Amino acid sequence: MLKRLTLLLASALAVPAAAQFLPPAPTATPVASATSAPVAEASPDSPRSALFEYFQLCRRGRYGDAARYLDLPPGREGEGPALARKLKHVLDQKLWVDLEAISPLPGGSLDDGLPSETEQIGTIPGPSGRADAVRLVRRKQAEGPEWLFARSTVLRVPGWYALLEGRWLLDHLPDPLMRPGPKELLWAQWIVLLGLLIPAGLLGRLLGWLSQKALLLVARRTPARWDEVLVNRLLGPFALAWTLTLLSFGSSYLGLYPPAERFFSQLMKAGLIALVFWTLIRIVAGSGEVAARSQWALTNPAAHSILVLWVRMGEVVVIILGALAAGSAAGLPINSLLAGVGIGGLGIALAAQKTLENVFGSISIGVDQPFHVGDTVRVGDISGTVETLGLRSTRIRTLERTVVTIPNGKLADREIETFGVRDRSRLSTVICVVYGTTAAQIREIVSGIEAVLKAHPKFSPDPVFVRFLGFGESSLNIEVMAWFETNDFGEIRNIRQDVYLAIMEVVERAGSSFAYPTRTLYLAKDLPPGTLPAPDKVS
Repeated sequence: MLKRLTLLLASALAVPAAAQFLPPAPTATPVASATSAPVAEASPDSPRSALFEYFQLCRRGRYGDAARYLDLPPGREGEGPALARKLKHVLDQKLWVDLEAISPLPGGSLDDGLPSETEQIGTIPGPSGRADAVRLVRRKQAEGPEWLFARSTVLRVPGWYALLEGRWLLDHLPDPLMRPGPKELLWAQWIVLLGLLIPAGLLGRLLGWLSQKALLLVARRTPARWDEVLVNRLLGPFALAWTLTLLSFGSSYLGLYPPAERFFSQLMKAGLIALVFWTLIRIVAGSGEVAARSQWALTNPAAHSILVLWVRMGEVVVIILGALAAGSAAGLPINSLLAGVGIGGLGIALAAQKTLENVFGSISIGVDQPFHVGDTVRVGDISGTVETLGLRSTRIRTLERTVVTIPNGKLADREIETFGVRDRSRLSTVICVVYGTTAAQIREIVSGIEAVLKAHPKFSPDPVFVRFLGFGESSLNIEVMAWFETNDFGEIRNIRQDVYLAIMEVVERAGSSFAYPTRTLYLAKDLPPGTLPAPDKVS
């Protein structure tokens, strides 16, 4: 059934379009066409004008009027409309006429070696296999001289017509379907062509699915995993590739004349451009997915935001290149377009300067990675935990549970202190004991605090600094310095509390106490000359 349907559709598409009525293509080599531009420059009674009028009448289905351009044998005038229609189909399929090559002069070409007032427009293979000439002759009519298809040409029309492909459809399809529609394709061809898109698309999707499954079997046998990720994303491009292949294979049965064939080639080229850049977009997205599964991305929480940015930028670049390629294929002036894009891009860059600054700031942060999401940082006077690293800004949750949003452009230029990358956290304080504490008590306190720190499991045993710092204004100062083996702020607070309580116990066991911030005032009038106040006279 499918084979029979394919043959029927191919026969229908093999019917040539009844046009020969397009503007010339903007190429160095003229294509077969019949245009109004050459006619405007031609004499009204020239071969070019006669052919133009004939094609125009046939295009409108007015074969009776077109028959007046045939030099009919006597007694066969009634066959004129049928012969005019058959001759048009023969010319469409066997000889695409280039009106620019036809003489615009009333007397025709004078240097073609033919008799006067005779114009040859081409040759067509006849039933015998030899090339038969298609000629016009100038005849005197009541309204004046006029160029007609020569009688020898008219007599050969039935034989040529009998050799045409799809002749049964030409004879039995309604005449409106045999008239040209958009892009000079017959309406019947448009119907069949649009009807072919559905089965070609369905079959292309099936073949694309089968191709993907076959490639997945191969990809799963390799040690790498990137090929499997990419193949999983290429179902759509596979389906489009097979659809274009099926349509390209079917184009050999279309029997299109040059303008229609050029239109079909443009469609295929547009589909190929879409296929290439669709595949590139899928590859960019797949590469981002592969990178997201890498060890670097898994160990760097901020990598997700950076990868999303890179993938989006890559897709934008591919889309821009695809648009330029499509414009070039459509014949647009790409140089002018690029100049316009450059000027417009400059204006956009100036207008979006801050936005671009923040975007590039996020790229800088992503490359340098001064912090990750979840790290505790200090930026100027702001301290807190990084909650979100976006394309435009970074959000920090402060200790007061407020959220501070800092643009990435500014953040990239500021000093950032990151607590999350510390290998150890420092405990640093000064213990102040009262004057009157003896040297032996100081030594006992120093050794006791050092023992507490070295015995604690969350402190690094080396180095631990506990030293008598010196004599303060109102106290004897002991410096304490050690390093936590954790970066968890909550745990550090609990450990610090335990250590401070243990230090208080050490000072109490040594028989000393902590000093209050005090100041001693001496009143000279209350003291005998040359005497010093007692140490306990403190106010």
